[in-house]
Parts: sequence; C-alpha cells; structure tokens
Amino acid sequence: MKKNEFKKRRRLLMEHVGEGNIALIASAQIQKRNKDVNFPFRQDSDFYYLTGFNEPEALAVFIPGRKEGEYILFCREFDQKKALWEGAHAGLEGATKNFAADDAFPIDALNEILPGLIENKRKIFYPMGCNPELDYKLQNWLKQLREQSRNGVTVPEELVLLNKIVHELRLFKSPAELELMRRAACVSAQGHTKVMQKVVQGQYEYQVEAELIYHFTQNGLRHVAYPSIVATGKNACTLHYTENQSQLKQGDLLLIDAGAECDHYAADITRTFPVSGRFSEPQKLLYQLVLDAQLAAIDEIKPNVSWIAPHNAAVDVLTTGLVKLGLLKGKVKELIKKEKYKTFYMHRTSHWLGMDVHDVGDYKIDQQWRILEPGMVLTVEPGLYIPIDCQVVDEQWRGMGIRIEDDVLVTENGHEVLTNEAPKTITDIEAIMQVR
Repeated sequence: MKKNEFKKRRRLLMEHVGEGNIALIASAQIQKRNKDVNFPFRQDSDFYYLTGFNEPEALAVFIPGRKEGEYILFCREFDQKKALWEGAHAGLEGATKNFAADDAFPIDALNEILPGLIENKRKIFYPMGCNPELDYKLQNWLKQLREQSRNGVTVPEELVLLNKIVHELRLFKSPAELELMRRAACVSAQGHTKVMQKVVQGQYEYQVEAELIYHFTQNGLRHVAYPSIVATGKNACTLHYTENQSQLKQGDLLLIDAGAECDHYAADITRTFPVSGRFSEPQKLLYQLVLDAQLAAIDEIKPNVSWIAPHNAAVDVLTTGLVKLGLLKGKVKELIKKEKYKTFYMHRTSHWLGMDVHDVGDYKIDQQWRILEPGMVLTVEPGLYIPIDCQVVDEQWRGMGIRIEDDVLVTENGHEVLTNEAPKTITDIEAIMQVR
C-alpha cells in the first residue's frame, strides 16, 4: 500500500485528536510459542492501519500542530547483527525515509523523551486497556510530570479512548483497501473451488486444509485470516470447529470456513458441499433453504438500510422453510418472536470484515442498529445446524451442519459480492465436483 494512504489516515486521525493534544499507539509484541521459538509476528491492526510499519517494539506518537513534525515513531535502531540473524529492519533512518515519520527516536529512549512530548497537553488519546505495558508506562510518565508541577509543567487532564476514532475510520474502506480485499477474496474463492474438485472419500480434514493453505501460499498469500474450519459430517454442527482430524465419509457434507489474508486484510468464505459430489434429497432441501436465506439477506444490503435487515430477512426465510419441512411447528411470526429458530440457527447473519476477520466498528449508535453506508464490508452467513443427537426432528435431518458465507461491499447503489467466484448453487457445486 502506498505511503499516501497512510498519510491520509494519519491526517484524519489528527483532525479528530486536535491541536494541544497527543495520541499514542503501540505495536504488537512478539509472542513466545515455546522455549526460544516465537509465534509468527502479526502487527496490531490499528497500529498498522496508521503507520504501515510492520515491526514489533515500536510506538507511534501523533501531535497535531507540532512545528518539528506531527508524526513521531519510536522503533528499534538498526542492528547489523540482528539483521544477519533475523533479517532487515527499518532502523531510525528507515522510519523517516520509508515510513514517512517526521521524527524517529530509539525505542530504548522512550522514557527519557516521551514525558517531554506529553507535558502541557490537554488530552492523551490512546487504546486504554489494550496494552498493559503501555498502561503502566503512561502512569509513570504522568507521575513524573506531576512531580514537576512546581516548575510550571501541566499534566494532561483527560485520557481519551483512541480505539473508537480509529475503528470508525477503519469501518469505511478506501479504494486501496478494497483492492487488497478483492485480492484476498479472489484467491480464497479460487481455493474453495480447487478443494471442491479434489475432495474424495477417505481423505482427512487436515488434508483438505493443507490444499487450501497450499493454494493461498502459491498465490502469494502466506497467511490465513483465521484458523480454517474443515468440518465433515456432524463436526459441522460445532460452529468454531478447528480440530480438522476426522476422515471424510461418503454421504457426508463437508463445511469449509476459510479465508486468506492479503497485506493484513481478510477474506472470510464458507462453503458446504457433499463429499460424494452429489447432494442427497434431505441435504438438497436444507442446503437450498440456507442458500435462499443468504440470497434474501444479500438482497437487503444497500445504503440507508439498517444493519439488522439482512439478518431479519435470513431468519424469516429460514423459519418459513423449517416449518414447511416439518422441523418447526407453529406460525412463522410467533416462532420468530419467540426465537424458536435458534434451536437450529443460533448466530447472527453478519459481522464487519476488514483487517480483522471480525472487524472493528460499532453495530449500534445510541442503542439503535446503525445504517449501512457505502464503503462498509460485511459477511453474510446464515446456516442450519442439526446435531446428531437431536431427538426433536426426523432422523434424515440429523448430523447436518450447513453454512454459506460471502463477503459483501456496500456500494453507492447497492452491493458487490466480493467472493462470488466460489460456487454455491447446487447445480454449480455438483457440476464443478464432476471435474476431478
């Protein structure tokens, strides 16, 4: 992503922060996996959104109106030995030259320099409670400044949550962000299609997962956006199943919830299809019901529509269909009012999508569901889950978990399904699975 994109974001942030105030945000920390091995580093989404800086041990400081420069980056100094063992890192020169910081200081000098940047400011904006180390340091810096009050130093009177400002900015995707999300969606959708063509009875869930990761990596996307769900048969009734150890059996459905990440932006796709390549009649009936609910929900997505409208549309279709199939008994409106559908459909239809798979942004404003606007991206993922031991339904329905999920952009005139390359109609799925 180009430097100007990050500059624009910082400018918007500083307009919210205002002159006379200061904002701080820390990078993610390296997390130990075991002994001397670390987990792969993944930058804090808010920090990366504002800086584009993909290293640990860093702190970004924003001071609107500062004559010497409004954006300061504390980071590791360049270390030739570290570069030899661990690879290149920006250093102070790279922080200004490559990441457009106005000033760069060693992270080891944070305690000496930062109190002077905070003094005489009215408010401090920072992500309270998200980084215990930063919370602790900030308390000490404020204590240090209070001890200088006799010298005319004033201490900020107010701490303001930075997250809310950044998260509202992140909710609306720019053209540059959408380019990355379309890339993640395209590669992920193609991965789901490839897997449909390769699945056979006797494989294990982890082998299917490996095919997905192989496709993502071969296309330049080395990281999954979240742990992949590959759930065959009754496993699909566990919503966040990630064991991926079971063997695929003839006659079972296979639910795959998986997406790649492209430069910190996620795709999130779920497809459900028969291991055999052909849906049985009960599978076909339930699958078509979920698909109809998803299409009805997607059709609701457009500007000036309530966030909850797609969910309500999906619930209406699912409840009506469950009554027709005999899985629920009663009047549809009454069943919805009493939430009887939750026996088989217990989650919301959508969530925000972006740098995080369950992305940031308020769902309600002043206790009212917010209104959809252009630039927002959300998932649409209705499902039905009927446990193997569910005694209230006929045996033909038991042990089936079905979910269909796509990523949808709200446009000026309606919506765009970013993940439409992944087959989802019964006809298309059965046709693509014969090409194997």
